Amino acid sequence: MFFSDIDYDVDSPTDTPYYDFDVNDWLFDLLDESSVCDPNPCFNGGSCQSKSRTEFTCSCPEPYTGKRCQKVKDICDRVRCGNGECMVNLKKPPYYECKCRPPYRGPDCKTLPASACEPNPCQNGASCIKGKRRFHCACSNGYTGKFCEINELDCFMGNGESYRGAASVTEKGEECLDWHSYFIVRNGEDPFTTYSDFSGLEQNNHCRNPDGDEKPWCFIKKRGALNWGFCKIKKCTEVTTTTPLPATPTTGSSQFSQCGKLRPFRNSRIFGGTKSAPGSHPWQVSVQVRPKRSSSAFGHVCGGILLNSCWVLTAAHCIDNTNEFQVVLGGVNIEKREEMDQTIPVIETIVHENYRETQAALYNDVALLKLKVTNSPYCARETPFVKSVCLPERPFPSGKECVISGWGATETQRYSSQLLNARVFLISKERCQTPQVYGNLLDNSMLCAGTLQGGIDSCQVCIYLKKNLRGDSGGPLVCEENGTHYITGVVSWGVGCGEKKKPGVYANVHTFLNWIKSNIN
Repeated sequence: MFFSDIDYDVDSPTDTPYYDFDVNDWLFDLLDESSVCDPNPCFNGGSCQSKSRTEFTCSCPEPYTGKRCQKVKDICDRVRCGNGECMVNLKKPPYYECKCRPPYRGPDCKTLPASACEPNPCQNGASCIKGKRRFHCACSNGYTGKFCEINELDCFMGNGESYRGAASVTEKGEECLDWHSYFIVRNGEDPFTTYSDFSGLEQNNHCRNPDGDEKPWCFIKKRGALNWGFCKIKKCTEVTTTTPLPATPTTGSSQFSQCGKLRPFRNSRIFGGTKSAPGSHPWQVSVQVRPKRSSSAFGHVCGGILLNSCWVLTAAHCIDNTNEFQVVLGGVNIEKREEMDQTIPVIETIVHENYRETQAALYNDVALLKLKVTNSPYCARETPFVKSVCLPERPFPSGKECVISGWGATETQRYSSQLLNARVFLISKERCQTPQVYGNLLDNSMLCAGTLQGGIDSCQVCIYLKKNLRGDSGGPLVCEENGTHYITGVVSWGVGCGEKKKPGVYANVHTFLNWIKSNIN
């Protein structure tokens, strides 16, 4: 019989961290607003009112705020849920509700029933046993969990996208957050709008796999920050079948079938700043090094971008010719071997002839890596997890929303084993060259992009996507248009972490098109 003790005598205040809600409005001040209200610059159903040819205001519907209605108001700031947690419900006023920890009740989770076991909070026929300061559930055979909610036969099929069980603990024993927890929404996520399969009825903390990851997972709170973890659920016993690799095209070219196309996802919205599903950034490369003539293991040092089967674009400042290079493609975790990984040696490095490094900036910061042919005429094989990105046909306009991805590494430090991503907005050269931003440090080889995430959130994620959420050195800044993804920038340099008016600086790929094509062709 399984026992679980639950304390209920501590009246702790609702955990509501402080946030600076205007910390990221500086970004919008840098964006060009030549069209003002066309297209509508306001998010979440906000309406745009023109103040002049270059200024506008957004009228935000409840419960949104911010210069462009891009943020949820601090709905839970003045809410005290006592022995419970404030949950967000964006569909109806007052846009929150208190979820009480058993046995507490009432709208503010401060009321105790006459008996902690009436009504019985334990599930699946379990007995509730009341003590002086706590109660516990005595689970029937075959059930476990704090409230005996988990069947011991519980398991998931495939990658768990269809899993609808009650497991709510990670592999490391951390308790899952409710999917509509205020803490999740305030840290930039909203599962109910991000993932089409979630309905308003999914008001629990059960493990799910809405983004097609390798198994069910959930959000957790770790050291005061939003994080996630795979769940403690076993995989169902099933007959395994081997899926054959796609047939290699018979063409004599090392080009993939098409560039810039993702495999189909249930929802194309990115998972901002937290984790990336396999195949969501299939052109992302881990550039790895070890000293020449060494037998030591390779280590991740920079990001890179797959241009075609045999060429990778990266940052020039990542290249040190005293090292031996290899690239790893396909996987999202750089600390373990994944079945979708492809590891390929680099046989040549080409640094831009005008690359220049100063104490303040990096100029013409691009380099190419030529890969070894592994299956003639191919180096990397095209799979759902390995695809090439397209070179840009033209520059994208300022204000365009794009995506950065990476493991948050510089040449000397590594911060995340899991591939991460974040949304950023392109900023015009004119705005980025103003004295309060980067002044005359910028030239035509560079472009700027800034992220919506700022303040506490930004610096927590910045530990991973280092230096103002710029991703790895050498990693991709990718913009999408009509379902095709184009490499727009290469992560280069920046100042600080989440500092106002200090966006990330990228090598401007469009200015290097002739150089890239002349080398890879």
